[in-house]
Amino acid sequence: MCDTMVTVSPGRVLFAKNSDRDPNEAQLLEWHPRRSHPSGATLRCTWIEIPQAPETWAVLLSRPFWMWGAEMGANEHGVVIGNEAVFTNQPYARIGLTGMDLLRLALERAATATEAVEVVTHLLERHGQGGGCGHEKRSFTYHNSFLAADPREAFVLETAGRLWEVERVTTGARSISNGLTIPGFAGAHSDFLKTRVSACRARQTLTQARAGSAAGPADLMAILRDHGPGGLTYRLLNGAMAAPCMHAGGVATGSQTTASWVAELTPTGARHWVTGTAAPCTGTFKPVSVTTPLDLGPAPSDRYDPATLWWRHERFHRRVMQDPAASFPTFIAERDGIEARWLASPPEPEAAFREADEALTRWEARLPVLQDRRPAFVRRYWAKRDRRAGLSL
Repeated sequence: MCDTMVTVSPGRVLFAKNSDRDPNEAQLLEWHPRRSHPSGATLRCTWIEIPQAPETWAVLLSRPFWMWGAEMGANEHGVVIGNEAVFTNQPYARIGLTGMDLLRLALERAATATEAVEVVTHLLERHGQGGGCGHEKRSFTYHNSFLAADPREAFVLETAGRLWEVERVTTGARSISNGLTIPGFAGAHSDFLKTRVSACRARQTLTQARAGSAAGPADLMAILRDHGPGGLTYRLLNGAMAAPCMHAGGVATGSQTTASWVAELTPTGARHWVTGTAAPCTGTFKPVSVTTPLDLGPAPSDRYDPATLWWRHERFHRRVMQDPAASFPTFIAERDGIEARWLASPPEPEAAFREADEALTRWEARLPVLQDRRPAFVRRYWAKRDRRAGLSL
């Protein structure tokens, strides 16, 4: 489950996305340079092999550790894309390109948002979408919608099997979540029960309204951290899935914000801010460059490893969420101050990640001894995921 939004104005496009997936499904930042490929080369995606393009652009991806495709990313030309799982009445294919594959392929092959739409629709019609997309339940599959943007405009692309519809965004705000939204296409192809269980209508209503008044990256970061009008609330069926900053814990379905991204796109350049960690409410948005790779240590898996960026933060995040009312005041002011300074005068990415890591160490040491105040069903949910990850709090 995810949320993606854009705000388009003359000379600037703002983009933001939360990637929501299974709680132990660590996500990593990955840089790939521009490359040329020999004639006849093929490419192995998550589940199928397709013809490779003659040239691929430099990209920065945020992807689940086990799959080839990415949840969100950007390329050297200032194109950014986020994707969403959507549930439709069209058949689900046993194998094909995943939505994350399609997103990465578009970033590697498109120099504009218009071209990104063309890449996705061409590949969708030729190869279809399908295959397992879940981590805990690998057979879990869905169809996809996309929000692609460049410094001039954005496009919503929604799919149902090999069918698709596109909407151009030239001004104002537009958000997507885990349900079809383009009139006509949504009415004809939505699976209304699964769409309702995803709680996407509540999230999309909130992000659409708030994105409309976003003046800059800081406002988008705040939206991605939003726990909803009533604050963080867990429901028995689907946990805290009714707000953009998603926290797992439902007995029927669980999804956790595992990475977040904000971008500011202008004709003179792009600025990107990423967490590289789960739960933006407990982390920092750090500046990154598409063409300047960082050494962030080993890639994470679904097992706790303090040598990895994602899991170092995850231990802190899971402690905080036992009692947010007691925990958040110990670090929020410092976090907001760091981000405000970075937004005003962006440091080199390497320095920002180093400062964020040092801050994380201070924040974890500052946490009091906590009693887990979440509902019993949420405590059981997280105890099971902690055991699977080998994580002791």
